[in-house]
Amino acid sequence: MLVCSETDDLSDLVAPFEAAAAALCPGLRVALWSPQTSEAELASVVAVAGWFVPSGLPARLPALRLLASIGAGVEHLLRDPALPPAVPVTRIVDPEQARGMAEFVLWAALYYHRGLDRVQAQQARRQWHMPPQRPAERTHVGVMGLGAMGAEVALALAAHGFRVSGWSRRPRTLPGVCTWAGHRELPEFLRPLDVVVSLLPLTPETRGLCNARWFELLKPGAAFVNCGRGEQVVVPDLLDAVHSGHLRGAVLDVFEHEPLPPESPLWDAPGVLVTPHMASSASPEVIARQIVADAARVLAGRAPANAVDRLSGY
Repeated sequence: MLVCSETDDLSDLVAPFEAAAAALCPGLRVALWSPQTSEAELASVVAVAGWFVPSGLPARLPALRLLASIGAGVEHLLRDPALPPAVPVTRIVDPEQARGMAEFVLWAALYYHRGLDRVQAQQARRQWHMPPQRPAERTHVGVMGLGAMGAEVALALAAHGFRVSGWSRRPRTLPGVCTWAGHRELPEFLRPLDVVVSLLPLTPETRGLCNARWFELLKPGAAFVNCGRGEQVVVPDLLDAVHSGHLRGAVLDVFEHEPLPPESPLWDAPGVLVTPHMASSASPEVIARQIVADAARVLAGRAPANAVDRLSGY
């Protein structure tokens, strides 16, 4: 099994993968990819566990039987035009990751609800002004994407007292959450929100969704939190919305290019908080055990447990 990323140091995952292999797939050797990995080593690779795997690398692995994302998203793998069509692609499914995401989004909602963004701006000017405290029910939070993770987030926000709406491609029902579905209902969902959170997967329909027209549908002074995928956001349009004052601010945890390049204007944009893709992640042990278990399945001629539909992207 090749543990591989061209953007992140995954060396800390090697030991958990070795432990999982010893328990679940004896004989499976674990190696850490580097640009110097030889063709002879690549020829023996049956599974890749990766994050931003170098484009074209899977096509160079003649024995490849499994391509696994170490996170919940797979678009960083599916963007490879040379991806072998017969190789299954899997992702991590972890209830703890959903709970971690709920914590992060709850913090982001409170960041705007309690006026902490404005307090940060005051501190830079050495100003002392206490924001008024309001009940959570007076802040309307919308969650886009009501899969397992989005549903957990929406329910956590509702349990904290926020007024919560949710939007998804297909109709969903959640207790304490007003739900909307389909593109026809998207404008009506967006208009009353104080904070809108994207937890959508990256698909052809969601790529570039958050553009100038989308931001115009939000009421003046709304805030945006993106924990979905960076490619959903047209960055110049977001910056225009922030600079014009139409958008109160944004918490951005995901980006089209990661790590976010130093020259990106997002770093210095007033009202934009950049976080390093930290909203939630599965533990190394969960990642290793799920991927090794799927590798054992495909090597035994069975289907992996967490395969994704390449067309839908999830």
